[in-house]
Amino acid sequence: MSKVENLKAEILKAQQDGDIASLYVLEQQAHDTLDEETIHGFYANILDLALERLTDTLESHRVMDMNEVQDFATLRALYEYAIEHYSAGKLSDASALFEVLSGLSNDKKFSLALKFHWIASKENLSLDDFLSKIADIDATQNAGTFYISCFKEEAQKLLNDSIIDAG
Repeated sequence: MSKVENLKAEILKAQQDGDIASLYVLEQQAHDTLDEETIHGFYANILDLALERLTDTLESHRVMDMNEVQDFATLRALYEYAIEHYSAGKLSDASALFEVLSGLSNDKKFSLALKFHWIASKENLSLDDFLSKIADIDATQNAGTFYISCFKEEAQKLLNDSIIDAG
């Protein structure tokens, strides 16, 4: 079996097992080996699995555990999906996804970070403005999180203003 066939077999097995984490492990290999159309399908499958796990989680009235590998991978996939919407200027869709994600995890830091994302997108702040005015990208990179987890002082002002507006 060729390298490509082996990789495709591994990907298929992970998909059949609903193993998002294994798909992320295979991600770099997929980029190095597969054509662009196949890679697009690879990510579409990750998203499909993540949305299925989201539905199951909501229906079972539980929160995802950041320490459980499949929950972690699911949160990452859903976060990336929300950021895609934000990047494409679909602020209301991004906002709705960030709102759901902010309450989906047992990780308080993740939940708070996603509240900043949610409020910024709800307030029609573009992704570029969010990244330049609210997010602290250097601190986030140092923190090593898959999501924007560190913020400038302006973020707390945004949160406070939003709470005041809601009240």
